[in-house]
Amino acid sequence: MYGNGQAPIFILKEGTQRTRGRSAQSNNIAAAKAVADSVRSTLGPKGMDKMLVDSMGDVVITNDGATILKEMDIEHPAAKMIIEVAKTQEQHCYDGTTSAVVLSGELLKRSEDLIEQNVHPTVICEGFRLAAEKAISLLEGHGISTNDNDAVLLEVAKTALTGKSAGAVKAFMADICVRAVNAVGVVDEGERIVDLGDIKVEKRQGGSIKDSTLIDGILLDKERVHAGMPRSINDARIALINSAVEVKKTEVDAKIQITDPNQLASFLAEEENYIRGLVDKIKASGANVLICQKGIDELAQHYLSKAGVFTIRRAKKSDMEALSKATGAQIVTNMDDLSAEDLGHAARVEERKIGESDMTFVTGCPEAKSVSVLLRGGTEHVVDEIRRAFDDAVGVVSVAWEDGAVLTGGGSVLAALSRDLRTYAETIGGREQMAIEAFASALEIIPRTLAENAGLDPVTTLIALRKAHADGESHAGINVYEGGVVDMKDGNVLEPLRVVEQAIQSATETAIMILRIDDVISSKGVSMADGFGGDGDFHM
Repeated sequence: MYGNGQAPIFILKEGTQRTRGRSAQSNNIAAAKAVADSVRSTLGPKGMDKMLVDSMGDVVITNDGATILKEMDIEHPAAKMIIEVAKTQEQHCYDGTTSAVVLSGELLKRSEDLIEQNVHPTVICEGFRLAAEKAISLLEGHGISTNDNDAVLLEVAKTALTGKSAGAVKAFMADICVRAVNAVGVVDEGERIVDLGDIKVEKRQGGSIKDSTLIDGILLDKERVHAGMPRSINDARIALINSAVEVKKTEVDAKIQITDPNQLASFLAEEENYIRGLVDKIKASGANVLICQKGIDELAQHYLSKAGVFTIRRAKKSDMEALSKATGAQIVTNMDDLSAEDLGHAARVEERKIGESDMTFVTGCPEAKSVSVLLRGGTEHVVDEIRRAFDDAVGVVSVAWEDGAVLTGGGSVLAALSRDLRTYAETIGGREQMAIEAFASALEIIPRTLAENAGLDPVTTLIALRKAHADGESHAGINVYEGGVVDMKDGNVLEPLRVVEQAIQSATETAIMILRIDDVISSKGVSMADGFGGDGDFHM
């Protein structure tokens, strides 16, 4: 009972858990730090892999930050917010997911120290916002123009592949990435655009990674519909049809009453004539390859086989659109409209056995704006990881091609930003200065982690890095292979400007969002402290 005799009023239903004030902030920061720590050991060329086993026993082996966090079964709401950082980074930049998450965790760790010094969270948020804006503006000065230089794009791809399973053949894979992006990239009214949907990727286990190849055309996971058709066609003239090559079914229920056996023979003969007529239209157009999005009658298959037309049925809509871009063919809906002008052209269409399945290669397309990549690997787990590495590499090459600017890696840019932000902090009055200095220190978590994962002494390496930047070596970064500090520009360690920019922006915004929470109300009856063991560790 309260002093005035009034009973307490409960506005939340029974079983609801509520955590407020400093306790709520500590829990949220601890959860975010735990997520960041879980992927921190995967960062950089010397980063380690994680084996993730789901409830069904399926195994994923990867060091891709976004994949690790996606596969982990995380319940804590603040931890889920950190995962959103990785998702955003993956969607916009294709790489840098681990860096973004690690940076988020470090920003929150530094902010916790400030909170303990009685700096208000809103002051910290304002300082972080100022620091992020300044860091983004400073990034432009560190940019290096690609000048449509394939050699620069190759180094960007190699940097993305370093430390992954494909690292041993990074020069080979980087060449595939750059050629693929150059093939599909377009300049539209001065704007450079790469649609990665135009790069079709198929993976097959068996063989080695070096058996992977770029196809100047389209690879279809389909085989010809009839064994009597030729396995390969040179100087292919390709018809793309998205209507069925079979007798049309009526839209309504219909019955045909036959009173005379001759009528049945006439009916069947008419069906046969109709199908033969469809095949004759295909032949009349000059096509010797037919790709159909829908079904093909068995009788039509027979006639197409006799005509020597290489035929595929039930092709996916995405494959049809890719074929149209690659070969120049028009997708025809009405067979009556099919003409020689609608046909696409390829030097060769061939069915080959890859692994255990037959696949169709449409190659030698002169101006292909859609290409295919076949990835090979010794086992299923290897080829899956090669696919993830390829997606990252081709993604960063496309980003660098679109933006036309790259940065040096190895922690060089973040070390330079950290130094500049400390100078900037001195020009800002009030307690925001403390937050900007904390932000500057947080940026050094990336070079520190690179050193730790390479087995180097992080303190000694960081001091050497700071000294190099103080001496005016703006491209100085960490040499993870031999130790010490080297010029990353001379070492050709490059990454797209957008990757670093997005990582700083998303990490800052997420840290600010978590810092502004001072009250957590859970209606699930699950304490926000759940997930923390008695030892204070966060368990996922």
